[in-house]
Amino acid sequence: MSNLIEEYGLIGDGETAALVHRDGSIDWLCLPRFDSDACFAALLGGAENGCWKLAPVEPFRASRNYLEDTLVLQTEFETDAGAVGVTDLMPVRQNENPALIRIVRGLRGRVKIRSVVRLCFDYGSVQPWLEIQGKRALARAGPDLVVLYAPVDLRRDGSALVCDVELSDQDTCAFILTYGSSLETPPPPLDAASALSETQRYWREWIARFDKPTEWPAAIRRSLITVKAMIHQPTGGIVAAPTTSLPERSGREFNWDYRFCWIRDASFTLTALIDTGYVSEAKEWRDWLLRAIAGEPGKMRIAYRVDGSRRLEEWIASWLRGYRWTDPVRIGNSAASQRQLDIFGELMDTISIASKAGIECSVQEQQLIGGIAQHVEAIWQQPDHGLWELRGKPRHYVYSKVSAWVAIDRYARHLERNGSGRDTKLQQMRKLRQEMHGEICREGYDSGLGTFVEYYGAESLDASLLLLPLVGFLPADDDRISRTIDAIERELSVDGLVHRRRPHQQAMQGAFLACNCWLAECRLLQGRREVARKVFERVLAVANDLGLLAEEYDARAKRLAGNFPQTLSHVALVRAALRFSALITERGETDGDH
Repeated sequence: MSNLIEEYGLIGDGETAALVHRDGSIDWLCLPRFDSDACFAALLGGAENGCWKLAPVEPFRASRNYLEDTLVLQTEFETDAGAVGVTDLMPVRQNENPALIRIVRGLRGRVKIRSVVRLCFDYGSVQPWLEIQGKRALARAGPDLVVLYAPVDLRRDGSALVCDVELSDQDTCAFILTYGSSLETPPPPLDAASALSETQRYWREWIARFDKPTEWPAAIRRSLITVKAMIHQPTGGIVAAPTTSLPERSGREFNWDYRFCWIRDASFTLTALIDTGYVSEAKEWRDWLLRAIAGEPGKMRIAYRVDGSRRLEEWIASWLRGYRWTDPVRIGNSAASQRQLDIFGELMDTISIASKAGIECSVQEQQLIGGIAQHVEAIWQQPDHGLWELRGKPRHYVYSKVSAWVAIDRYARHLERNGSGRDTKLQQMRKLRQEMHGEICREGYDSGLGTFVEYYGAESLDASLLLLPLVGFLPADDDRISRTIDAIERELSVDGLVHRRRPHQQAMQGAFLACNCWLAECRLLQGRREVARKVFERVLAVANDLGLLAEEYDARAKRLAGNFPQTLSHVALVRAALRFSALITERGETDGDH
């Protein structure tokens, strides 16, 4: 049986990431970047699919923490004979090969530790050719090469590389795993002490740029470091999560690959980066978006690879049994080719927010926004698959229509700011904006229920409706919005956590943690501060001991669910926390005419 999601910690180097279990096993790692094949895939299978266990030989008790303001993970193992500490890190690359370093230090008594490395390439399906050279071992499979440097001679045990080290108080040793090309000279080992010092300095200098006063500084700082770890440094693209196929429902097939960059997350992430002082990262994200979209807004996809390429064809790694026996394990994401109207509004909102923050509008941007508005004008009345990427019948989802309205609204405001007050195009956009707003309020609102609904003609609610006041469609104190917010909190919440859609007793999905943060923002806009605090702090309460959040939380099983850690959950947390201190950029100014 797989370990629980909340038992993992994250380390990363800004180009990929690894999950480290509290028992000392690294069970997930893709090299050389987030969306590459995994060489440690035990998270979705078993030890035979690749992992690296480093822990005492004797039974132990474990505790862990991040070194303050870093992504360096420290675990203390205590046995009857003494204690040792293991420090795990991935140095941020400076034109170097990716590396994973594990430093072991004796703390008390005398403890024997064992390192067992099982490398298995192609998502746990390909055993490499192993070559042991004393304290160094090379593992080759096709184009991939991993080199393991150990403090003592290595031995082979089946497909595993094994060694034992005994440490007394203050003894120190290091294990270094590096990745390279099997066609080139093996990369040399890094100096572990220097790498640790430089990695700590990097993270501490980065987070020191955040100096906003908040009520939850530790949670925001950890969330920001986690978001930073999801940014692919060479390109500026931000992955939704570093994992694939961690199920949203236990025992069900709601397993998706999130190691890609979603247009939908753009405006949420960009505003959070700007409001916390990380304008350069926001600009890099904006620039990534422009490169990915290229010259035809009508061919925008909802998600791209970290380098901006478009091929996300989905296939199944059938040899992996899945997390806690929940298959299939999906590689790629076919939802990328869905029609989703919301992406156009989210992109236009991103451009608008970037402009407000003083990020210079590029020539491409100027040409792009007009093309997006023209495209939205042509397609906004078509059905789509909605914010949640549902794979059934396309429908006229209300949030999708609202986001299409956002695209036209932001374009009209752009024209106004640029002195086109009497321009024919501006008048056309204002008229279209009014028409869209009117239709959404007419078709997307059920007067009998007294709420907005999930899609035209539905009688169901959808937590994405919480975004209507946040994007400026209607004010939070509008009666229609107020009743919708109340209904969502009443009908979509379980144990204080908001689900995306109405929970069912059978096969219930977990609560979508970002929705709680949106609800907290809505309550703050209504002036209901204590209610908002309760909603927000419910999210803080389900973070794991390291402050990390998954996509969802299963209130019945009392465990995290979905891919982990989830960028959007942490971004939503940051934005909601900042709203308590009125330190946010509004995504849209509500049009008083409505």
